[in-house]
Amino acid sequence: MKYLFLTALLVSGFAGAMAQNTTTRQDTTVTKSGKTKKFDMSHGVGVMIGKKDSTGTTNASKGRFIGGITLTRLDIGFAKLIDNGSFSLAPENEFLDYKAGKTSTVSLDVVQMGYRFNSNFKIYVAGGFDWTHIRLKKNITMKKNSPVLDYDTESITFSKNRFSSFYVHIPLNFELRTKENDNGKRFYFVFGPEIAFLTNAKVKQVSKEKGKEKFNDDYNFQPFRYGGTLRLGYGGLGIFTKYYFNDMFDSTPHKGLKNMSFGLTLGLN
Repeated sequence: MKYLFLTALLVSGFAGAMAQNTTTRQDTTVTKSGKTKKFDMSHGVGVMIGKKDSTGTTNASKGRFIGGITLTRLDIGFAKLIDNGSFSLAPENEFLDYKAGKTSTVSLDVVQMGYRFNSNFKIYVAGGFDWTHIRLKKNITMKKNSPVLDYDTESITFSKNRFSSFYVHIPLNFELRTKENDNGKRFYFVFGPEIAFLTNAKVKQVSKEKGKEKFNDDYNFQPFRYGGTLRLGYGGLGIFTKYYFNDMFDSTPHKGLKNMSFGLTLGLN
């Protein structure tokens, strides 16, 4: 998990520096129609459109488009396998028994586009990346190019046996937020559906006998998955939970194995 937290610190620091720059540097131009277009760093680098008020600034109560590079909503947490509604794996799936404290998830939104209706509500679609790392307990190796999810039992002991998936995800978010308090912070409530496309899966093993080994395949992970996300936050920090409605694997000995995750969100806006 060390590199996950290092990534979190780097990205959240970068996102924070970007947001801080909004108080000192925003490029604004006035069109003939009396509207303004400017880069709104608080919502990523993109175009914000709204009518000017008497002070010469964009009226936050009016609707405007937002979009561009965002580098926000960095989710870091734990992943759980749900077997037909239970946290306990069925006998057919016990080969996937995992170390709960070391089974993790990381996701990050890098682009977004949407519309803010007023200062309290916006809708946007985003794009980013999602990793799930399952730390297996058993000394097994997942079979490559297998028509169903299958494995070989090994005679050696692995100090690390990580089974991972990498998806490109596209969430559609509905965001509600309160007015700013005296500290300039708000409460957030964000929810919405999400779809994702598998790009890669990997097995990484470490043992005394073989050293470090890596194997790439799709390992029967769902090529397309869909689910939902819920976030609650204050300022730039929040908590999240995600649940995917279709099976985690395209073909397993026992159907109904799903993936959920929960943890912290950094860079919430």
